[in-house]
Amino acid sequence: MRFQGPREPREPRGTREPRGTREPRGNAIRTEPITTARLTLLPLQVEHAAEMAAVLADPALHTFIGGTPSTPEALRTRYERLVAGSPDPAVSWHNWVLRLTGENRLAGTVQATLSGAEHAEIAWVVGTPWQGRGLASEAARGLVRQLRRQGVRTITAHVHPGHHASAAVARAAGLSPTEEEQDGEIRWRLDTPPRRREDPSEEPRAQGPRTRPVPPGPSPGPPGVAPGRGTPPDGGPRSR
Repeated sequence: MRFQGPREPREPRGTREPRGTREPRGNAIRTEPITTARLTLLPLQVEHAAEMAAVLADPALHTFIGGTPSTPEALRTRYERLVAGSPDPAVSWHNWVLRLTGENRLAGTVQATLSGAEHAEIAWVVGTPWQGRGLASEAARGLVRQLRRQGVRTITAHVHPGHHASAAVARAAGLSPTEEEQDGEIRWRLDTPPRRREDPSEEPRAQGPRTRPVPPGPSPGPPGVAPGRGTPPDGGPRSR
């Protein structure tokens, strides 16, 4: 099950349901609010179903996946499964709704499925009335930033080759297309090098007086000592 851009996700296959909001196991990320310039990404709740059914009511959202919009009742049942979480202990689901800042209304969703603690597959959908404003790109960038901050190293998305708007969102989020395909969709990918852990022993220490050799002269003496000049030019401990 994969969806990107303006479309509602398909029903799950097997145990790999769409990405949800169950709290992570082990070292997985936590589903916490994410703030961007125009949006607040709120962790999905079952109560969001009624409003989201209206947001996703346009049949055009199903152009690339088929099917029809869900009724509020069907979407509520679906959200109950999402919030309940993955039955696979190796997989965690994370799902947010997009709330427009200042308008107090929902406009779409973003999702992330984590396999372990370092790989996430993401997806997004924005309702038709709010498309063309860059909201999907803004939400996807915010999600990717949050995932990378929490230690996720590989982020992927699957985009239909004919879905140019969704490809633009993936690119804006920092992903690049690969030669891999799955279910007729192109895999986009972003790899982040492992973050170097802070090591206090490697932090530069404040320096005192510096010892310098005395230039050669007729009667060389012991090395001279230059008076300390306070904080070195690099300013002491560096932020990384």
